[in-house]
Amino acid sequence: MHLALFDLDHTLLPIDSDYEWGQFLCRHGIVDAEQFGRRNADFFAQYQAGTLDPVEYLEFALGTLAAIPPQQLQALREQYMEEVILPVLHPAAVRLLRQHQDKGDLTAIITATNRFVTEPIAAALGVPHLLAAEPERDASGNITGKLSGVPTSGKGKVTHLQHWLAAQNKQLADFASSHFYSDSHNDIPLLDVVTHPVATNPNAKLQQYAAAKGWPQITLFEKQ
Repeated sequence: MHLALFDLDHTLLPIDSDYEWGQFLCRHGIVDAEQFGRRNADFFAQYQAGTLDPVEYLEFALGTLAAIPPQQLQALREQYMEEVILPVLHPAAVRLLRQHQDKGDLTAIITATNRFVTEPIAAALGVPHLLAAEPERDASGNITGKLSGVPTSGKGKVTHLQHWLAAQNKQLADFASSHFYSDSHNDIPLLDVVTHPVATNPNAKLQQYAAAKGWPQITLFEKQ
């Protein structure tokens, strides 16, 4: 069997789904646009620079989810999918996914963004396996605002992948080949351990690293 892993934001999507979720909440008056927007933009800049504290950011994002009544939260997510995500799904990204799926590869999205935001996106892309930051939930199943486990970013992506494979009695070495597609230098720890790393719509730091390593670089679309 072969394994194909995909980052989500700016790799399969031309946008950052987490940042755009925050902007969506601002536009619809769910959060204070000035205060939230400023913090959201600061965190996004830190992510791009590679200086983001993932736990601090995730608990900011998850705390926002926890403050919204659950029924309203579900309705907002459906509206977000219709307004923001579905219009930007790109045929080139879908074709790449289908190429691997049609060959029978085990296919998964592994993203630093939380599961609440990304689960319907993975479903819309037709990818059944999602490794994402997990919100802590209370006894009623409601999001508490805390992170459960470790973030799915940096070396954490490797950790989550290992745990996911172990649950299936597998390890990375069991696969004849393993691809990982990502746009970001933040994903170098996972790119370094697969057999076929592919810099996809890469940022400048990943472009430089990939060129030094001789990795293939592809462009599916222009980022927004």
